[in-house]
Amino acid sequence: MKVFNVAIMGLGTVGGGAYRILTENHDEIMRNHGVDVRVKRVLDLRTERFAQFGVPEGVGTTLVDDVINDREIDAVIEVMGGIEPALTFILRALKSGKNVISANKELIAKKWPAIDAAARENGVGFYHEASCVGGVPVIRVLNESFQGDKLESVKGIINGTTNYILSKMSFDGTSYDEALRQAQKLGYAEADPTADVEGFDAAYKLSILSSLAFKTCIPYSCISREGITGVTQEEIGYAKQMGYSIKLLAIGSKEGDKVEARVHPTAVKNTHPLAVVNDEFNAVMLRGDNVGNVMLYGKGAGAQPTGSAIVSDVVYCAKRSTPLYPPFNNDGKIDENIEFVTDPYSNYFVVLSVKRGDADDILNVFAGDDRLLKEYKYDMKTETLLMVTKHMAQSAIEAVLRSVKDKAGVKMFRKAVC
Repeated sequence: MKVFNVAIMGLGTVGGGAYRILTENHDEIMRNHGVDVRVKRVLDLRTERFAQFGVPEGVGTTLVDDVINDREIDAVIEVMGGIEPALTFILRALKSGKNVISANKELIAKKWPAIDAAARENGVGFYHEASCVGGVPVIRVLNESFQGDKLESVKGIINGTTNYILSKMSFDGTSYDEALRQAQKLGYAEADPTADVEGFDAAYKLSILSSLAFKTCIPYSCISREGITGVTQEEIGYAKQMGYSIKLLAIGSKEGDKVEARVHPTAVKNTHPLAVVNDEFNAVMLRGDNVGNVMLYGKGAGAQPTGSAIVSDVVYCAKRSTPLYPPFNNDGKIDENIEFVTDPYSNYFVVLSVKRGDADDILNVFAGDDRLLKEYKYDMKTETLLMVTKHMAQSAIEAVLRSVKDKAGVKMFRKAVC
């Protein structure tokens, strides 16, 4: 039976989860998959964690050279997070002839070309299922399914922290600040939640997923991004009146040579499958030109779900006879044949503070020629006009809103609709 030695770099929440699965499920993995996966080294400066996770004497180390120079190690699991020293350690591991498995979505989104080049040059693999959507096997599906389809879109809820916060605000009436505190207490949010609540984490993941889906580089820097810090209870309440929920969606689409990628709070119709994805759960909806919509759902974060994805990559790597590389020119640049859309089309959810006498005039602007308005509701008690527009360009809805600003009050805001 094949022996496959691995090293884990970083024994935090995710690294600890991977270590536990690899050790506690060792015999089952060996029986089911015919590979004897052994943890030969664990790297961490916090030596107290070795005892905490039951790492045997001689396996734990604080020196990266103990990992890089060990010729018996077949793969390195990087779960340190951040850019450095993770990037340096990964490149050293690849250049020493070791495969690498990573959960580091920020590093991949920003430095994937350098990592991919090093893997190809040294004939080893770089696998990162755990970098996107936790335990949901979306990267494996993108790499190995849909051979009969051209993927047209990837859309979903891919950040568990923001989904938990918005769920608490929607169902429990919790304020944003209190929902964030609860998320931090449960371990869903970091002490500094910026990466999650400002949409950076979802943008990193969308860059990876849309690149794989559309077989072309979708640089992180090109993704339009808006977080949830501006979402209010008032806005959530208005959405409910119209039968919508507010979700932070990551949306990528490709039509011909035109590509768009954006992350922002979105009004999702309650009949849409993504509307019922709540709390820390994630879901990704892929659409192919032949298969139509396919949805993947599960826990998007946490030690065990993410650890499960890491172990899946370890076994996958161990059983491959040749490495798997991205099927596109992974140079970090937009292909010269691709037009990146900066004025996306969408339906829009619009709320205006409008006096009763002006409501008809504003409705005439939106619906006078029956081209702009899909549905609307006027709340006479609060003098609030709620509307969902038809499909239109972002610049078009902005122009229409500017044209009515003299008759619309401070509640004016808009959200794309799914």
